[in-house]
Amino acid sequence: MTEPRSEQLDNDWRVHRLEHIRTLISRAAPDATEERMWKKPSNPAGVPTWSDHGVICTGETYKDKVKLTFAKGAKLADPHGLFNASLEGNVRRAIDLKESDELNEQAFAQLVRSAVTFNRDGVEG
Repeated sequence: MTEPRSEQLDNDWRVHRLEHIRTLISRAAPDATEERMWKKPSNPAGVPTWSDHGVICTGETYKDKVKLTFAKGAKLADPHGLFNASLEGNVRRAIDLKESDELNEQAFAQLVRSAVTFNRDGVEG
């Protein structure tokens, strides 16, 4: 017997990880807004997208990871090496988090604040 969908979501580590990311973003960028973009039949809820003076990042769930894609990540300093995906592009950078991966919360908050500064001023902050 399979679990009801709501129980599956309650037990899904990816849902909990995105909730935690949501909290970290709201602390680092209190004026940021979240909306669901790119809704389609295969993903009717859309992709969580956080913005403040422009897109900060998106949060997508995959079978084995949560992917946080920073819209202008290639323009941001990443002294703690959080970016580990989409490194070849000239614009975006991403952080892929698997279930057991830890996230340096202070470094992540710094990255979020840098993205907001870049969106607002056009320079990495």
